[in-house]
This record gives sequence, structure tokens and C-alpha cells, in this order.
Amino acid sequence: MTTTGPRRAEGHRSTKETTVDVSLCVDGPARAEVSTGLPFFDHMLSQLATHGGFDLVVRAEGDLEVDAHHTVEDVGIVIGGCFAEALGDKRGVRRFASSLVPLDEALVEVALDVSGRAYFAYDVPFAPDTPGLGSPPFDPQLAEEFWRAFTTASAITLHVRRREGRNTHHVVEAVFKGVARALRDAVRVEGADVPSTKGTL
Repeated sequence: MTTTGPRRAEGHRSTKETTVDVSLCVDGPARAEVSTGLPFFDHMLSQLATHGGFDLVVRAEGDLEVDAHHTVEDVGIVIGGCFAEALGDKRGVRRFASSLVPLDEALVEVALDVSGRAYFAYDVPFAPDTPGLGSPPFDPQLAEEFWRAFTTASAITLHVRRREGRNTHHVVEAVFKGVARALRDAVRVEGADVPSTKGTL
């Protein structure tokens, strides 16, 4: 697959814990239709679509009565897989990008490489007893699990670090916005060749 035409993919994952369906177009028009059973997580995925410039549809059902972890992780796996498939051979993409995104008192730094090699570094600590967000609650530590799953499935290198922030909602949202903006820059087509001396990513 090359980067000519809209870059899009669809993915499905079904296990004893979750069923996830995703449609993704990395070339917009920045619309989100998301339903995971976790309203705060839906809000974060909508931020990913809006600030990433992606057209994103997510339908997920999971064992939320057990824990939200399975749903969040599996959504990350499927979105990440779609992202990798949509980019194809990555011909012409900018590849590297970074962002520094504020949300009130929160400030989050993101750097990424659409490298074909999965590596994830995440320094956004929350105390274990930090209250969940929304109802059913979204444990803020699950943001790390989402991005780890996304990074592995999409085979990118992603670094995320909190510079400042006290409000849990603000910090998590700044993470999603920051990664979204960096992804938007990294997938921008600005040439015709694969951006690597190896000739492949």
C-alpha cells in the first residue's frame, strides 16, 4: 500500500473479554463516532480524532463489570493496527514529530517516530488511589495501557512526559491532544520517498 489517495483501514478484534470494531482514515475529515461504554475514554478518543485530523469510528463492548482495562487495551490494539495498515509503506511521510501541549496548568511533551519499531516511554505518573474519571470510571493509569497497546500495534516509537499538571482530567487530555498533534504532523505527506536510508520503514 502506498500513500496515494485517502489512507484508511478497518479492524476487528473479538475475544472472550471484548469485541472491537474500528474504521480509521488518517486524512480526515476529523470526525469521531465513538462508543466504548466508558464516556471519558470516548471523550479522549474524540480528542485523538479531532486533533489528529482523523476520521475515526470505534464500537467496543467489553467486560466493564470486571474492569475497564480489557476494553481500553483492546481498543488501542485495533486502532494501532489500523494506523499501521492505513500508512502502508509510509512513502513520503514526514516521519518524525513532536509537540508540547498545554491544558490550563497541565503541560505534556510528546515525541514520536513512525519508525516501524515499537518503543514506548511514558512518564505521566498518577498515584494508585487517584479517582477514576467519568462513570463507569476510567482509571487515569489506563491511558498508559492504551498508548502502550497503540504503540505496539502501530510499530511506532513514542515518548510521552508530563512537564506540569495537577488536575487529572487536564493531564490525561493533554496527553491525548499532544500525541494526536504529533501523529498529525508525522503522517503528513511532504515527499515521494520512504524517509529512511534503508529504503523501508
